[in-house]
Amino acid sequence: MEDLETPQIITHIENNLNHSLFDCKWVPCSAKFVVIGSLPKGSGTIELFEINSGEAKKIKEIERPNSFKCGTFGASNDVERKLATGDFKGTLEIWDLEKSCQVYITKEHTDIINSIDGMGGNTMNCGAPEIVTGSRDGTVKVWDPRQRGKPVANMQPMKGETKRDCWTVAFGNSFSDTERIVMAGYDNGDLKMFDLRTMSLRWECNLKNGVCSVEFDRKDIPMNKIVATTLEGKFHVFDVRTQNPRKGFAQVLDNSSKSGTIWVARHLPQNRDLFVTCAGNGQVSLWKYQYPEQRVRTDDKGVASGVPGKLQRLQRMVISSQPINALDWNRDHTGLAIATAYDQCIRVLITTKLNLH
Repeated sequence: MEDLETPQIITHIENNLNHSLFDCKWVPCSAKFVVIGSLPKGSGTIELFEINSGEAKKIKEIERPNSFKCGTFGASNDVERKLATGDFKGTLEIWDLEKSCQVYITKEHTDIINSIDGMGGNTMNCGAPEIVTGSRDGTVKVWDPRQRGKPVANMQPMKGETKRDCWTVAFGNSFSDTERIVMAGYDNGDLKMFDLRTMSLRWECNLKNGVCSVEFDRKDIPMNKIVATTLEGKFHVFDVRTQNPRKGFAQVLDNSSKSGTIWVARHLPQNRDLFVTCAGNGQVSLWKYQYPEQRVRTDDKGVASGVPGKLQRLQRMVISSQPINALDWNRDHTGLAIATAYDQCIRVLITTKLNLH
């Protein structure tokens, strides 16, 4: 009976695009998705695809002089569906895909924008629409698209500190108009939690390997869990509900993978305790986080600390011969996802039986 309940990861559509792909995102409330990348001549491309009759057909392409690295719809509502992108020259742009035109541009980073996330576009009572960018120039900047030019927050190294390459950024804890957290991971293994309400560094640790991806299980609730993936096949799940003043957050580490770098982790929108990791050998793994009987333990002095849970691998499947560098779940259809890889293919994936877990 167990085998009948095991989720299966199926490649539904596979398209070779013959150029470098760096990110992919579903267009909210549609059967369309965008693929972000770089053409052989060095120019950047945003391609819009639509799924129709079991095929992914390209319906639009925007080409610009600089290669694009990352994108998000998170700061836009579901009606406007504007795409924010970061490029190799440090430029943040916002696009109206319907009109194929740029509606916002700013270049405050001095090097490539590695990672971007958006928040507040389509969720009520969770703060302003904002975009966060992390760059090789060592800075993490937060932008309000309603304000031109300058960032509303700028997290950068103190004078004299070494600038570290910021590889990944993510919003979370955005459950009210005042609360918001930014997580940032760096090439030296640093993982930092910035509190935008108090404009302070709330917590930091070092994971001993470069941090490739970080994500909250939900952005718009009081922060619950985060997954941080690293080089050398490791990833960490932190229970961020309880912060101990001395020990920080409880965590569980998975280093069972011999699949190389874990490039990305993405939580299932319909179930925050399920997530996938995408690896350097082209493998996608589906995980379930199992909470302990008690999430909080209090010592004899009344100080609380979190208790780590356990990880269960539900399925794994090699879908590519090269590293999978991006994946995005569809929030309207459970189990539907798109992924890009360094083999220059875009894949539409279907994961079955997720409702049983």
